[in-house]
Amino acid sequence: MIPKEIINNINNEYETLKLRISDLNEMGDQREYKKLNKRFHELQEIVSTCYDLEKKNDQLQQAKSLLQTESDQDLIALAKEDCVQLELEIEAYNNKLKELLAPKEPNDSKNAIVEIRAGTGGTEAAFFVADLYRMYTRYCEVNNWKTTVISFSETVREGSFREIIFSIDGENVYGTMKFESGVHRVQRIPVTEARGRIHTSAITVAVLPEADEVDITILESDLKIDVFRSQGSGGQHVNTTDSAVRITHSPSGLVVTCQDNKSQLKNKERALDVLRSRLLDLELSKKESEVAISRKAQVGTGDRSAKIRTYNFPQSRITDHRINLTTFNLAGFLDGDINEFIDALKIAYKNERLGA
Repeated sequence: MIPKEIINNINNEYETLKLRISDLNEMGDQREYKKLNKRFHELQEIVSTCYDLEKKNDQLQQAKSLLQTESDQDLIALAKEDCVQLELEIEAYNNKLKELLAPKEPNDSKNAIVEIRAGTGGTEAAFFVADLYRMYTRYCEVNNWKTTVISFSETVREGSFREIIFSIDGENVYGTMKFESGVHRVQRIPVTEARGRIHTSAITVAVLPEADEVDITILESDLKIDVFRSQGSGGQHVNTTDSAVRITHSPSGLVVTCQDNKSQLKNKERALDVLRSRLLDLELSKKESEVAISRKAQVGTGDRSAKIRTYNFPQSRITDHRINLTTFNLAGFLDGDINEFIDALKIAYKNERLGA
């Protein structure tokens, strides 16, 4: 049972935030509004769960009262069934509430930046980059998350990418998507293969928490900023104005390019967002790697070079090597139906942490 004092404090914070968010929206302070709005939605789920739990407890008390006062045996039997069912539902709500109130990893509620790059396999790997990009965008659509392309590098083959980087905005995006980081291997017959031989290719996926300015400080003196003309498809501005931006961060050696927007200023802002996220990710990866070494973690996101999943087209099979999970619904999986794997990875990661 959650102490009443904790529930009262949450209700008070919820009501206070509701008023503050309304004021911030009217004042146009979008940065603070966005930050507080995330917390508001977290509290909203907790408050809603508390309300449902209280309602179930009231229904249970009514059913128990009926057992004490009713003489009709049929009604008594129904009341007993209700009691059993309500006790199961109350237990489920209590477990959900404990989960919602449990301390969360600070970056899990952040938006994410996803980078997909072709590895071994040449053109076939580039086609698989496009396949996974579509898979993730379909998954985002189902979750009502917004995706925005930041930059991409096409190959001479239509429908393939050497690299594509995009952002995802929504609730608890990084906490959901972070387990996708790693090497994804594909086994299939390429469209360019005349003899029907199965080829094995690989691509890398990096999921970064979108860093705020308060998370990472970047000195202007550490940056080298170049502008150039955009390449590839993207509208009338392509190859006509120097709207694309390349930022080099001297201390880390990181280079970020953004060319998706017509505005040079907006491209610079998005490139800085990616740079902050990569710098934050370097810190997180270092910490995760240290933890993984100390406890032999299998699911942690520290080792980005590890092969995490295989997509076998001839057998319509997907295997996640971290948790030994295999399914045979490749078409549905590539169409964004990846919840089974995401949920299993979350549970394995949580159990890993508890057992550390």
